[in-house]
Amino acid sequence: MKVFGIVGRKNSGKTHLVTRLVRLASRRGLRVSTIKHAHHSFDIDRPGKDSHLHREAGAQEVLVASAERWALMHEHRGAPEPSLVELLVKLAPCDLVLVEGFKREVNLRLEVYRASCGQVPLAFEDHGILAVATDELTTFAARSDLSCLPLDDDEAVLDYVLARA
Repeated sequence: MKVFGIVGRKNSGKTHLVTRLVRLASRRGLRVSTIKHAHHSFDIDRPGKDSHLHREAGAQEVLVASAERWALMHEHRGAPEPSLVELLVKLAPCDLVLVEGFKREVNLRLEVYRASCGQVPLAFEDHGILAVATDELTTFAARSDLSCLPLDDDEAVLDYVLARA
């Protein structure tokens, strides 16, 4: 399973790029999975639903299934947050896993950078970032070791990811 990270500052367009890459890779016949790190408490369940009531009652895991999909919710109940490696083993076999976030746990990663964000690129502080997909290529002239890709060229970005993952 190939694993590649997509990182960037808040509102830089990480999710937008990941969805475009998933769509393109799927059209190429690849099986793609994603892992998204949330920096805050989140819930995919809704109060009042049966699965929510099961969790609230104390269930460690609740699996909801239908003819269209299934979802497994696991409550930590005080246990530490799992590492990326622990989460990767939970995925079904696939060709590519795109990881959004987990910037310190993914060895191969690309930064999404938009000049309009007005923030310093992560790649200036983190030399483990291999490439940047950006709308402002000249920003990165000082890092000759960094591959710079046009943010709107999904084909080039996916080709880069697949060649290095």
